Amino acid sequence: MAKDNLTAVLYGIENLKLEQRPIPHIADTEVLLAIDCVGICGSDVHYLVNGRIGDFILNKPMVIGHEASGVIVKVGANVKHLKVGDRCAIEPGVPCRICSYCKSGKYNICPEMKFCATPPYDGNLTHFYKHPGDFCYKLPDHISMEEGALLEPLSVAVHACRRGKVGLGSSVLIMGAGPIGLATMLVAKSMGATKVMITDLLQQRLDVATELGADFTLLMTRENKAELVAEKVEILMGSKPDISIDCCGAETTTRLSIFATRSGGCCVIVGMNAAETKIPLTNALIREVDIRGIFRYCNDYPAALALVSSGKINVKRLITHHFDITETVKAFETARHGLENAIKVMIHVQPIDSNNKC
Repeated sequence: MAKDNLTAVLYGIENLKLEQRPIPHIADTEVLLAIDCVGICGSDVHYLVNGRIGDFILNKPMVIGHEASGVIVKVGANVKHLKVGDRCAIEPGVPCRICSYCKSGKYNICPEMKFCATPPYDGNLTHFYKHPGDFCYKLPDHISMEEGALLEPLSVAVHACRRGKVGLGSSVLIMGAGPIGLATMLVAKSMGATKVMITDLLQQRLDVATELGADFTLLMTRENKAELVAEKVEILMGSKPDISIDCCGAETTTRLSIFATRSGGCCVIVGMNAAETKIPLTNALIREVDIRGIFRYCNDYPAALALVSSGKINVKRLITHHFDITETVKAFETARHGLENAIKVMIHVQPIDSNNKC
């Protein structure tokens, strides 16, 4: 095994460094992975720029990254379903497994959750990374390592659509055509939604949404009034949508998601922004619009993998940029500022395609 364990470490606001770290030792229930690639998430950028997300505050150096795939190089004695050489997607959140939330299947809200690159826990943008074997998913040969890494944001989309009860014949409004919004659109379509509209501030992202199958797109500005945009949505879609999914979390888009949704429908909030937001609560109450939040995902990785493996969803179009781990700082600048119409920026810890079998 190579001794190189180059790792991307966030020391504080605007302070991202590459350094060598010891190769970790694994427990009997864990596996050691040679990380192949890691996607940059908006939350990674948020920690770089702000040093915190809500109550999660960066108080000490933290390895960044949580959208990852890798190849197993060592297996703990109690791990029976995986072997050395298996290519895996890594579900980055590990719960306690024994609390009432875990036992009821809602492990994403486990109070003892240890989630990659969420303070105080290290992430996986590193050459060698250890992880519990039961949160690693073997990839079929025809699935690329990049698609494996994208199972993480895709699982967010699956969870959002499940929370909103998207189904056959649903009409869905999605705010935001970034990676999560585009993935949510793909999942909504795969679950039977027949009319899907997506909004964004950038026309080039809406063009990608159209390419991927959006039925309607709507270009917004930061000055748009949510009430007026809701009227446009109804006109373009022919009726108010059954479900609105806010993948931005800005006050304007959250307000729009409520105003736009039909009476008796459901509004799902995915994006998180300000700790407190002014919303038209009375409007939602008198029309019995359900408002549901989501936090990451739970029991959604298998579904996300099945959607990609079956060919029902193609996530490759979301990847617009590739960087080597030695170019991590440049990769983050690209993702942070949306340079060259960036959507999903992928960092390759190993040479690109070195572990792809397709």
